[in-house]
Amino acid sequence: MTGRVLGAGLRQRHLAMIALGGAIGAGLFVGSGFGIAAAGPGILVSYVCAGALTVLVMRMLGEMSAAHPVTGSFAEHARRAFGPWAGLLAGWMYWALLVVSVAAEAVGAAHIVGGWVPAVPGWVWVAVFMSVFTASNLAGVRNFGELEFWFAGLKIAAIVGFLVLGAVVLAGLLPGHPSPGTAHLTGEGGFLPHGWHGVAVGMVAAVFAFGGLETVTIAAAECDDPVRAVRAGVRAVMWRVAVCYLGSMAVIVTLVPWNAPGVADGPYAAVVASTGAPGAADLMEAVVLVALLSAMNANIYGSSRMLYALVGRGDAPRALGRVRTGVPYAAVLASAAFGFVSVVLSLLWPRTVFPFLLNSIGAAILLVWALIAASHLRLHGPSVRAVLALAGIGGVLLFMLGDPTSRTQLLTTGGWAAVLLVWAWLRRDGRCTEPGTDPLPS
Repeated sequence: MTGRVLGAGLRQRHLAMIALGGAIGAGLFVGSGFGIAAAGPGILVSYVCAGALTVLVMRMLGEMSAAHPVTGSFAEHARRAFGPWAGLLAGWMYWALLVVSVAAEAVGAAHIVGGWVPAVPGWVWVAVFMSVFTASNLAGVRNFGELEFWFAGLKIAAIVGFLVLGAVVLAGLLPGHPSPGTAHLTGEGGFLPHGWHGVAVGMVAAVFAFGGLETVTIAAAECDDPVRAVRAGVRAVMWRVAVCYLGSMAVIVTLVPWNAPGVADGPYAAVVASTGAPGAADLMEAVVLVALLSAMNANIYGSSRMLYALVGRGDAPRALGRVRTGVPYAAVLASAAFGFVSVVLSLLWPRTVFPFLLNSIGAAILLVWALIAASHLRLHGPSVRAVLALAGIGGVLLFMLGDPTSRTQLLTTGGWAAVLLVWAWLRRDGRCTEPGTDPLPS
C-alpha cells in the first residue's frame, strides 16, 4: 500500500507550489514578528543561517527521493536506513506537526474573517474552511494540485509585490516617503540589539517557519515522472525560499524600526501601513488570509499522504489506508478530523490545552531534519552536507535546551518522541526490523 496505488495526477508546476503552500503560512506572515522582536535587524542573520540549514536538508532529501520516490518520503528513507522505528518516529512526528499546524492556521484565518464579519461566530468560519479544504483534498489529486497552484501563486505574487514596494520606498520613489536608508538597521540599539542570543532565538523561529517544504518530496510520488519532478521541485523551492523569506525580512527591518508598534504582531501589515496607502491594512490582512488558507489546504494534503504511508508500513490502522479514485480518502478524513478537534480545543481552552499541543510539536521539524540528514549519511555515505546539517541542528537543539522560552517545546516534543520509540519497541516482533529492506512494493 504505497504511492503506486494513489493517483498520478500532479504535474511539475504543481509541486513547488504545494510545498510553498505548506511553508508560507502563519510561520512567515505572523510568526516572523516574534523573531524580529527577539533579534531586531539581526533577524537577517537568523534567516540566512536557517535558510542555509534548510537548503542542506532539502538537497539531501531531494537526492534520496529522486533515488527512491515514494509517498512516505523521508519517513521511508529513515526506515530504509535505520529500521521500522525510525520510519514510525519520522512519520508520526511529521503528521502531528502538520495537523496541529492546520488547526493554528484555521484559528488564524477565522480570526481575520471574524474581524470583518463580527456577527458570525469564529467556529462557523473554522467549520467552513475545514469543510472546503477537506472537500478539495477528496476531489482528486489533480484538482487539489490545480487549486493549490493558484492559491500559492497568489501568495507569491503578494510577496513579490511587497518586495517591489520595498524597493520603491528604499529608492525614495514613493511621494512623501523619503528613503530610510540604513537608519533602521543601525538605530534603536544597533544591528544586534539583543546580541547573539537574540539572533539564536530568531533562528529558532525561522527554522519553524521553513517547516513544510518537505511536502514537495511527498507529493512527487503522485507525479507521472517522480524522479524528474522531485529534482525540479526541490530546485524551485530553494530559490523561491531565498526570495520570499530573506527578501521579505530585509524589506521589513529596513523600512520600519524593528521595535515599532505592530511589528511583533504583524510585520508585513506594519510595513504596508507605514506607506499610508488607503486600505493597506485590509489588503495585507487579505493576503495573510490567503496564505493561511493555502497552508491549510497543503497541510491537509501532506498529513493525509504521510498517514497513508504509515498505514502501508504497518504503523497505522489499516482502515485508514482505503483509497477511492486514487485518493486516500480515509487518511484525508482522519487528518482533517484531528485538525478540527485541535481547533475545538483551541476555542475551548486557548490558554491551556492548545498551547500544550503547539509545544508538543514545537521541535518536531528539527527531529525530522535530523533523521533526514542521518538517513542520507547512512544510505549515501559520508558527506560534508550531512555533517554540517547535523551540527547545525544539534546547535539549535542545544540552544533550545538552554533557553527557558524554548526548553518546554523541546522537552515536550522529546517526551512524545520517547512515547513513539517505546511503541515501536513494543511492536518490533513480527515486523521487518532490518534496515535497507522493503516489505512492500513502491
